[in-house]
Amino acid sequence: MPSHGSLTKAGKVRNQTPKIQPKPKSKEVPRVRNRKEFEKRILKASKEKAT
Repeated sequence: MPSHGSLTKAGKVRNQTPKIQPKPKSKEVPRVRNRKEFEKRILKASKEKAT
């Protein structure tokens, strides 16, 4: 089974690209953020209604 291109050139472009630092993540994961919004909106409102 022949390959496309020689294996001696494998990874050439990726090794030539400059390494940059990843951007710092500012927001929470959407699942966590949605959970906090749910608790603020639903659970706290139901506690206030109960008292």
